[in-house]
Amino acid sequence: MEITTIGIDIAKSVFQFHGVDAAGQTVLQKKLRRNAVLDTLAKLPPCLIGMEACATSHHWAREITELGHDVRLIPPAYVKPYVKRQKNDAADAEAICEAVTRPNMHFVAIKSVDQQAAMMLHRVRDLLVRQRTMLINALRAHMAELGIIAPQRPQNVLGLIQQLEEDSNGGITEVARSALLSLADQLIRLTQEIRALDRKILEWHRSSETSQRLATIPGVGVLTATAMAASVTDPSLFRSGRQFAAFLGLVPRQNSSGGKERLGRITKMGDGYLRKLLVVGATAILRRVADTQTRTANWIRSLLERKAPRLVSVAMANKSARIVWALLARGGTYRAA
Repeated sequence: MEITTIGIDIAKSVFQFHGVDAAGQTVLQKKLRRNAVLDTLAKLPPCLIGMEACATSHHWAREITELGHDVRLIPPAYVKPYVKRQKNDAADAEAICEAVTRPNMHFVAIKSVDQQAAMMLHRVRDLLVRQRTMLINALRAHMAELGIIAPQRPQNVLGLIQQLEEDSNGGITEVARSALLSLADQLIRLTQEIRALDRKILEWHRSSETSQRLATIPGVGVLTATAMAASVTDPSLFRSGRQFAAFLGLVPRQNSSGGKERLGRITKMGDGYLRKLLVVGATAILRRVADTQTRTANWIRSLLERKAPRLVSVAMANKSARIVWALLARGGTYRAA
């Protein structure tokens, strides 16, 4: 009756436990409050513990690992097939307990505090960039209602702000100016905060040997390199670069049956932020490929002759993802052929 495997369904305040013995018989079904989780696990002998890779899971994995248990994080999509009937905390914990024992299950590497902090820089920066875009669009739209138009691109908004502050034509009323100046002030502050985050990301990049090696890949800049180094903590979880590209959703979606292959658009599974960075970097390569004489550039030009540019940029992102995995798994830096 000794517990060997436990599935934990974590939440904000209530945690559901489901434990089994070596024969697979259920010996523990318990609901605990948040402050009682570590005390309960400290009294149990070392065992295999499974949890879904969701919010706060990396924190709990680090805390429980220090107690001597073997903790493994499972993607939620891989747990869902093991839920028998109705969805509730007890059924989820039982499904996690069953899924963690499967020999072909894929797990998520536990991130350190430093890696999570680096990704927080990225997430916060991404949020502020989206908010800055919203402010730019709002300011341009309101100014257009007054007949003042500025060319596209964010740097041209500075001209709108200057016209708003000076108002040499007198076409803006005092009420409209006070409203639009509040948008301009927020836009300026957001821009300053984004630049401060960029400096912190650059500092983390200079302190990470892995990130510096990844930055040698064409199309992989500081943002992409730091995000990859902080997100992919254990490349051995992927058997090959192709599996890593599939994890990022950069492979065609399959709907095959009866020996007939049907391939569609990319799956867009996995981490959308990493996929976006790779695609943006690949698009930058396409813009200067005409002046480059390398094997990769020749391959891209041959694709552009028969494929759409956006499709080629995704193909290049797939290639970059495979190179990233190779450097993470085998070490070294990128060497152009």
